[in-house]
Parts: sequence; structure tokens; C-alpha cells
Amino acid sequence: MGTKDVLIVVDVQNDFCPGGSLPVPHGDEVVPVINRLAPMFGRWVYTRDWHPPNHVSFSDTPQYRDGSWPPHCVQGTPGAAWHPGLEIPANAILVSKGDNPQREAYSGFQLENMDLAEFLRAQQVERVFVTGLAAEYCVKQTALDALKEGFAVYVVSDAVRGITEEGFQAALAELEQAGAVIVRSDHLVDSGERPAPAYDEHGHPIH
Repeated sequence: MGTKDVLIVVDVQNDFCPGGSLPVPHGDEVVPVINRLAPMFGRWVYTRDWHPPNHVSFSDTPQYRDGSWPPHCVQGTPGAAWHPGLEIPANAILVSKGDNPQREAYSGFQLENMDLAEFLRAQQVERVFVTGLAAEYCVKQTALDALKEGFAVYVVSDAVRGITEEGFQAALAELEQAGAVIVRSDHLVDSGERPAPAYDEHGHPIH
């Protein structure tokens, strides 16, 4: 891992872990793997679903036609919090998606108030390493969007879980066909390099 790499951690939130309202089986097992990976990087992005109570994707929101999911990751609730075991670096970029009640957002690049791809390019990022939950939806779409934005994409398979084993394998196969590289965490080596701090026009560090 070098200075042009970023670790993207997708939606490791309580509602997507065992005991949550929309649990991914064994979703909490990604936490120790991600925690081991994080110190290898100098840049991190942690995404979260951050839905209003009347979000279009909720099955109990009758004014919308989508209704795909039970209510989950509602803003300010315990279910929307990151898993308590997840160790988030102090200067990580934290982004919220799905906060527009009328718009679904599976991808960490599908944000209302930030162009994540442009931000990463400004930080001279060239490669993204994607982890998190769930393989079939937010992990897959985040990785596909990163490819569309021109980044080299690596999906860390043992730091990802799927809703089903079949869905997990199908998602990885689709991503590999699209150009992503599937790796395991034990294939990654820390170069010891870290990006130099950047400063804004006022001399304040930009993380």
C-alpha cells in the first residue's frame, strides 16, 4: 500500500450486522479484517447509509413505489451507527448517502453534497480498495462507480460479506469482469509510505 491508495469501508453499520434490522449474515466478521488493513493506508473513506424516516426504499413508506427494504439506518438511531468494534482513523473521510428521501443510493460515490471521485483525484489517489457490506448492493455499486471514474479497483474479498453465498460469488464475478481485481487481505503489504499532508489557502491541513 502506498501514497496513491485509499481504503473505502462501505456501510459497516449496526443495522447491517447480526441483530440489526437488515442484517448481512456474519457481517460483523469484516470488522477485524478492516481494522487490520486500516493502518496500512494513509487515506480512508467510511460510507454509511443515513436515511430519513420516510425514505423511498422503505417498505412501510406507502407514498413511494420502491419499498424494497424494511426501515434501516435511520438518521440518529443506534442502527445507523457504525459497528462499535470498527476502528475509524481520526482523519478518515466520513460520508453519508441515501439522505435524500426520494432517491436510493447504493454507491459511496452517489452523494448529494460531495463529488467523492473529484475529491480523491485531488488527493492524487489512483487505486481504491473496497471493503464492507453488502457484496450484492453497496459494495458492488461503489466498486463499479469507482471503475467508471477511472480508478484501479481492488475488492478485498475477506473484508466483504454478502446476503447469500451465491450473491456474494456473483457480485465478485461481475466486478472482476468489469475490471476490478479480487484480492485477500493477506495479499496486501504495507509499503510504509504515507501521503504528505496537504494544506488549504489558510494553512490548515486537508485530510
